[in-house]
Amino acid sequence: MTTLIVVDDPGDWPPGGGSINVVPARSYLTDPAFAEERPARVFNLCRSYRYQSLGYYVSLLAEARGHKPWPRAGTIEDLQSQNLVQVLTARLNQLVEQTLAPLKADRFELSVYFGRNLAQRYNVLADQLFQLLQAPLLRVRFERAGGHWHTRSIRLVGIGELSETHRNFVYEAAATHFAARARLADRRPQEEYALAILHNPEGRNLPSNPAALAKFAETGAALGMRVEFITPGDFGRLPEFDALFIRDTTFVHHYTYRFARRAQGEGLVVIDDPDSILKCNNKVYLAEMLAHHNLPAPRTLLIHRDNIDQVAPLLALPCVLKQPDSSFSSGVDKVETEAELREKVGALLDKSDLIVAQEWLPTEFDWRVGVLDRRVVFVCKYYMAKDHWQIMNHSAAPEHREGRTEALAVGEAPEDVVELALTAANLIGDGFYGVDIKQIGNRCCIIEINDNPNVDAGNEDGVLRDALYREVMGVFLRRLERRREGGDA
Repeated sequence: MTTLIVVDDPGDWPPGGGSINVVPARSYLTDPAFAEERPARVFNLCRSYRYQSLGYYVSLLAEARGHKPWPRAGTIEDLQSQNLVQVLTARLNQLVEQTLAPLKADRFELSVYFGRNLAQRYNVLADQLFQLLQAPLLRVRFERAGGHWHTRSIRLVGIGELSETHRNFVYEAAATHFAARARLADRRPQEEYALAILHNPEGRNLPSNPAALAKFAETGAALGMRVEFITPGDFGRLPEFDALFIRDTTFVHHYTYRFARRAQGEGLVVIDDPDSILKCNNKVYLAEMLAHHNLPAPRTLLIHRDNIDQVAPLLALPCVLKQPDSSFSSGVDKVETEAELREKVGALLDKSDLIVAQEWLPTEFDWRVGVLDRRVVFVCKYYMAKDHWQIMNHSAAPEHREGRTEALAVGEAPEDVVELALTAANLIGDGFYGVDIKQIGNRCCIIEINDNPNVDAGNEDGVLRDALYREVMGVFLRRLERRREGGDA
């Protein structure tokens, strides 16, 4: 893969060598040859990244061309928000504490140049920030408050800001980085794709049981891919792979989102992508999206502190309350009285400024329609847990905690259920989704659209069996082949 170092002035960077080319920003943006070059890794080292500057457009157009910009346009925008900085760096809090603990001052600024700092003792933290944000030149400001270090701000550094000493160090750090990537590329067989399956052996409510994970790995290998299981500690290994399959329960403030985000930035084929995780994990977003597209759902009210009195008149009691990032029946409560409603709403609003309330629709089972790459791949009935109104009852004994799953052929499910699920999933993207639908007589209501749906051996694969795993792994292979040929994955 060609590496482009894009600068405002060619004098800002020494001449490249081998597969590394130094390119003026204006040429990159205007010369048709660069628009046609695929694939390419673009290190944006312009003097400014402000909105609509040359540096901003280099990252923006690189993504449009299917190149891999460092930093991405999204990162440029993300770093403008202190709240997003906190979210993005949350996983590094412990490392920040350990690294900065010896300091006497309560403020510290760290320069990160291609994952390195002039002081070697900060290199581990610098490398983690570099890998997380995928930006070559960063300046990170930390402050100690209440006895703990906090990341206060991160900004992208323009090459023109650097002193001669720092600039020479940047050249050295970049050369080390590119040499390491070249060694890694030499070790990887070019004819074989490497696919990582992210899972957590110690997790709960996981989307695939061990037998299903083994099936995915066997099927991927049969299709000619090298499949390796990775765990949360393998974040730094993502560049070794061509694709990432997340088989862990996803959340936004969670390592699964950071894995997806970095994998996408590295140019991996990733299921599920960070946008799908962000959208599917927020019930407020889903409620608004379904309403905007006039798709049927239970009667719904977005609750804030000023409209609690509207819940009972509009939805009646009992009704269902959902915290925005609820999953696996957790964070979802049925309330039956006005007093219980106010108590539960108050507790949920302490965590989120908006929550979702919906009418209660009791059914024997929910339809689950699995959609992958904009096609239906399985249909199941998820029955409610014994003596409970949800599919999972977290307070029950283990043998009664989860209702049974019944797989059906797609043709056995009502046509309107399947079509509704496909329409809803396609509004999210082309990833892997599980659409939950309640059917009451002729009325169908979308309950949720889940990214990263369950595929358990003995449940969802009950009809297709091994063919279901071939469907999933086949999507990875087709996307990887399209990417190798220069098309969109």
